Amino acid sequence: MKKTCDLFWTFLKIGAFTFGGGYAMVALLEREFVEEKQWVSREEFLDMVAIAESTPGPMAVNSATYIGYKIEGVEGAVDSTLAVCLPSFVVIYLISLVFDRFLQLSVVASAFRGIQICVIYLILSAGLKMLKSLPRTPFNLIIVAGVVAAMVSCSVMAVSFSSLYYILLCGAAGVLLSLLKKLRKGGRA
Repeated sequence: MKKTCDLFWTFLKIGAFTFGGGYAMVALLEREFVEEKQWVSREEFLDMVAIAESTPGPMAVNSATYIGYKIEGVEGAVDSTLAVCLPSFVVIYLISLVFDRFLQLSVVASAFRGIQICVIYLILSAGLKMLKSLPRTPFNLIIVAGVVAAMVSCSVMAVSFSSLYYILLCGAAGVLLSLLKKLRKGGRA
């Protein structure tokens, strides 16, 4: 019960103070659950990020559901998901009451520009932390270099290419590598 309550308040806090969606939340989740509370290992956390990104739905909700379930089962998943969604729901509901007048305020426009910069930093920070913990194998380095090259090329040439394709291609490369390793072992035996 204590962990469930702690899960709820932690995700409520993260949901209330994270702007920019799931990627911006990754650094906070890692600090809370891997470094401070040590409820999941770094490897489990990286698996959670991969699963949350590749399953349908918002990454923030998928992450909360995964961590909640991992720590406290179904009750933890429900509490974590509710907690991470509640702040956004309340803010959006309040904004919807005065939406037209809200957008016309120059302070709001300036605040959103500032938040955009913060979101870029949070996403970059999370990506660099995950990159640092990635084993430095030739395969991983080739995949990272290939994805970065593809992303930069698509951006420079203004080609719209969904990140879902990057995920699917990297997953296919991982499966192919696994099959090749199994074939090598089978050939030596």
